[in-house]
Amino acid sequence: MPLALPFGVHPSRNLPRLAGIAWTCALALALFGLPVLSIAENRLALGRPVLGLQALGWQAWLILALGVAGLVIPSRQASGWRSGFAVAVFALTILVLGTGLGRGAMQALVGFPPAARARLDGGAWLALALLAGGLGLALRRARAPWLGRATVAALVLGVVLLARSGAVDALSLAVEYAARRQTVNAAIGEHLALSGAALALALAGAVLLSLWRRGQGLVAIVLSGIQVVPAVALLGGLVALTGGLLRAAPALRDLGVSALGAVPAIVAIAAYLLLPLWRGLALALRSPDAATLEAAGALGLTPTQTLFGVRLPLGAPILVAALRVAAVQAVGLATLGALVGAGGLGRIVFDGMAQFAPDLILLGAIPVITLSLGAEIGLSRIEAAVRRRWHA
Repeated sequence: MPLALPFGVHPSRNLPRLAGIAWTCALALALFGLPVLSIAENRLALGRPVLGLQALGWQAWLILALGVAGLVIPSRQASGWRSGFAVAVFALTILVLGTGLGRGAMQALVGFPPAARARLDGGAWLALALLAGGLGLALRRARAPWLGRATVAALVLGVVLLARSGAVDALSLAVEYAARRQTVNAAIGEHLALSGAALALALAGAVLLSLWRRGQGLVAIVLSGIQVVPAVALLGGLVALTGGLLRAAPALRDLGVSALGAVPAIVAIAAYLLLPLWRGLALALRSPDAATLEAAGALGLTPTQTLFGVRLPLGAPILVAALRVAAVQAVGLATLGALVGAGGLGRIVFDGMAQFAPDLILLGAIPVITLSLGAEIGLSRIEAAVRRRWHA
């Protein structure tokens, strides 16, 4: 029975057996040949590597067996119950890996001082990436949109239950989160607020710039020029500009304007988002063909009615695609807001960099990645739904 590699191909095609063997060998290497944990005396010290078989024990063999089973089961049937069963197998394997790593970390820390840390090492991240890839392909093979949402919900619930049960408390990442739970939760809210405010400001700016018909060439030059300016330099320039403006007009301080904080961060992020939104809006307005516009005129539609009844509806998929790009970009750029005191998850990332604490960096980076993926997936589904509606 041929194996299939869960990466980068159309789910309806059978992959060569060699590719499946390579995936299996990579998973075996991650579990048995690479360190999955690193045990250090404290959060700053270099760790001692712990191989997968030593940390996971019999669970390493179980994870390998489940991974291969999830790979092989749907190979002869591109969809149906086999692919659904493979999804369940891969999701279960990811949870088994988490449980095994938590148990291995707890055992490896026996005899170490309380400040000792058990960090995830390369083998654990490689195994997680391989299993996530297998899960992704199984979901595509199943071709059931509801299954993806159900799987994500089940995985989130499983991770929450693992955390509540204390099964992963020995891992350094869990230790860092336990020590900063309120700070991390507040930073996520600040990050969403920064991203959302910048996106709304950029969307309003793109609409206003699109109304200036004679200056579209100048707008294109300016917005393209902003893209080549480093984000840190733009933030610094805005801080200096805002500081000078406040010295010239001190009354602005009473309105909440400050040289540091959320205002310069939101303006800087919005400046980078203007180009994709402005281009998307321009392409959306030009999406109807000449015959469609002539028909709208023949029906007696005014320019405003044509805009809202023809141009924007037909260009909606392009608008959503531009919004998707801008939203993902906003979440990433909001990390730099911490450099000017705007808060957000960047504060945790930069604290970790200043303290040379890799797990603290991950504690801020993982939510950023999760929010970016959430924005990408959610808006991609909306874009696909809009395209189906207007092209049905």
